[in-house]
Amino acid sequence: MSATSLYAQPSRNFPKKLAHSLALLKSAAAAHAPLTQASSLGAEDMVVTQLIQDAGIDCSVFVLDTGMLHAETVALIARIEERYHLKVAVYRPDAAAALAFVQANGDDAMYKSLDLRKQCCHIRKMEPLERALAGSKGWLTGLRREQSSARAEVHEIEQQQTRSNGLAIARAKINPLADWTWGDVWHYISLNAVPYNPLHDQFFPSIGCAPCTRAVSLGEDFRAGRWWWEQESAKECGLHVTAGGAHETQEPAVFKPAASVIPARQIAA
Repeated sequence: MSATSLYAQPSRNFPKKLAHSLALLKSAAAAHAPLTQASSLGAEDMVVTQLIQDAGIDCSVFVLDTGMLHAETVALIARIEERYHLKVAVYRPDAAAALAFVQANGDDAMYKSLDLRKQCCHIRKMEPLERALAGSKGWLTGLRREQSSARAEVHEIEQQQTRSNGLAIARAKINPLADWTWGDVWHYISLNAVPYNPLHDQFFPSIGCAPCTRAVSLGEDFRAGRWWWEQESAKECGLHVTAGGAHETQEPAVFKPAASVIPARQIAA
């Protein structure tokens, strides 16, 4: 059974959600250019890439190729480029740093301790992310509140502060699918024939690096297949949480283009 036939069950107010997401993208492009999308190549991010085209905004797309992705995941890069006639920027970890980590800790370091797993994520995701975001004032993600308890407080716009070469840089993180359900995602994929990872058809709802992802069983949590050997509270790589491991709580907005906005926070340079 395909993922679309299994999951495509939209919310009753899906048309309103879709219109809101498109409006959010247009306002974000006007307020936070240059804008880029961080695509994990998962179902949500494939939807965001299609929404960028539907909204008619100027936004680049990049992928963090950790060197440990499934072949099915990497193959989507070419499909995006062919469908949307754009060049996907691919950022990889520093080869020397990745090799040194494996030589010191082994290919299976991520299973040995939470600290080693996070070190691996830092080398393969966090450091390349900062390079990918350089020069951008806004970035798009496919985060949804429904995905996990750690993401339940995701807001549509998050104001971030970082430093580069001693200079303070303001950057907005935009989450246009924040209030979408899993059924909404697959309904949109079905309506628009959006390409997606065939692993979704094999019960991989959330797909990361191959050693850290497995299929889920009936009744398991959406992200149960990610870092399944760890406690639920630890299941983030660091891309989308604060240093304390959670999203910020809602506070009064300073700038609000028909969306929830949270104040600036510091992120690693």
